[in-house]
Amino acid sequence: MPEGNAPFSQVEYDRRIALTRYAMEVAGLDALFITDPSNQAWLTGYDGWSFYVHQGVLLRMEGEPIWWGRFMDSIGAQRTCWMSDDAIIGYADSYVQSTLRHPMQDLAERMRSLGLETVRIGVEMENYYYTAKAHEVLRAELPDAQISDATALVNWQRLVKSKEEISFIRKAARISERVIETAIERAEPGVRKNDLVADIMHAGITGVDDIWGDYPAIVPLTPSGLDATAAHLTWNGDPMREGEATFFELSGCYRRYHAPLCRTVFLGTPPYEMLDAEKAQLEGIEAALDAARAGNRTCDIAKALIDVLQQHRIFREGRCGYPIGLSYPPDWGERTASIRIEDETILQPGMTFHFMPALWMDAWGLETTETILITESGAAEALCNVERKLFVKN
Repeated sequence: MPEGNAPFSQVEYDRRIALTRYAMEVAGLDALFITDPSNQAWLTGYDGWSFYVHQGVLLRMEGEPIWWGRFMDSIGAQRTCWMSDDAIIGYADSYVQSTLRHPMQDLAERMRSLGLETVRIGVEMENYYYTAKAHEVLRAELPDAQISDATALVNWQRLVKSKEEISFIRKAARISERVIETAIERAEPGVRKNDLVADIMHAGITGVDDIWGDYPAIVPLTPSGLDATAAHLTWNGDPMREGEATFFELSGCYRRYHAPLCRTVFLGTPPYEMLDAEKAQLEGIEAALDAARAGNRTCDIAKALIDVLQQHRIFREGRCGYPIGLSYPPDWGERTASIRIEDETILQPGMTFHFMPALWMDAWGLETTETILITESGAAEALCNVERKLFVKN
């Protein structure tokens, strides 16, 4: 079994390492330096709030992955990673936010000691956690290495979930049900939005029965009224008002695995155009879930939704879903395939998506979404069990 508190079996980590090494071989890489904390956790089990400093996992074609980061965080790596202590390396605090030196100088020295100064190295250039400065310093320190972009190489290996991962996502889904039910129950005219969000966050961290809640990669999105015409607003201290819709975009989180879920509440009597849009949206969701079958493509899901909406004279553009699973702030998506017209990723059993056919109109927003699992046969399974409708509270 893995060392420390790594959440998965050694067989599972071995599977992930093998998938990644095959992708490295196809890409012509001898080594891979991974900075995305989700990818680090997926390969090693590392789990800590330390991604604000430079850290990463170095994977070669042989041997254990090497976790590298700030020395004080190497203690956490020993507690959470499956590898031996020899595969965990910490750099001195004098490198942290220094104007005199950079952590990549330490990493380069470690790589030279491993004989990697002239090999082909992949890095995640399009990533929140790998800075332009880091890339510049690493290239300067390893002038004879061939450093190339390997963005999302690991992410794509995560697309099909194992049975162990799906069990975690199902647990996250139980928490998602609880937080959405809490939001719907608590929503009333006069309730301050920040108080409502406090209840939501309490429900998410409390969890369900013995399923404890972790912090989600995105904070609660809970805009009301005209604010709900925008997709990604959070909350304020204003009271909820009669005559306004509020959408709740939330997710439970278990051991860093997510199951996003959105529902909308209207306080009072909703306008006819919103009820008409609800009907179209729900019909489109059913058609899309039926199209979300193994062997079809992500674009088939999008087309099924958009065709129904157009029949109701609702014209929606853009992405309407993305893969989800293990993630850290600022995003619970995996940044690979997309549910949109031009994406032709083949659906396979074990893929999990946040299917998000949200509608943002001129005066209101209506979000009704599902976390879905592509199954061996038949339509996709919605992993959360919350009634799919516009919730009206008079």
